[in-house]
Amino acid sequence: MEKLTVKHDELTADQFIELWESVWGGAPTFEQVDLAMKHTLFRVSVFDGDRIAAMARMVGDLGLEYYIKDVVVRPEYQGKGIGRLLIGELMAFIDRSSVKGTTVFVELAAMPDKAPFYEKLGFSANEALRLRKMYEVGKC
Repeated sequence: MEKLTVKHDELTADQFIELWESVWGGAPTFEQVDLAMKHTLFRVSVFDGDRIAAMARMVGDLGLEYYIKDVVVRPEYQGKGIGRLLIGELMAFIDRSSVKGTTVFVELAAMPDKAPFYEKLGFSANEALRLRKMYEVGKC
């Protein structure tokens, strides 16, 4: 493993798809990801040499709401503090971008087995039920 490098707002659609496939499989299409990268508030990625090792995205409105998306660390890099580094980079982005002296919502969705990781970083569950709908575009 070479020295890890952190990059901001350089994550490409191809790198996103490669990393997504390495952990979850079944990545979205290139067109979807490319559009998402263009409209993401902040992207942080970690590279081991030229190899993408981890990523995370921030979406939101810069005023009231931030939502952490797609925190992905390749399995062979997990347990090395990279997830904590990603969250730290996202929180630093909020500090640079938000109105000083205010409070904002920072939310994320986590699988139950990942909840303890996020709880150690100050996140907590609430009573809200996360709802979703997989909507096929153009079928209405």
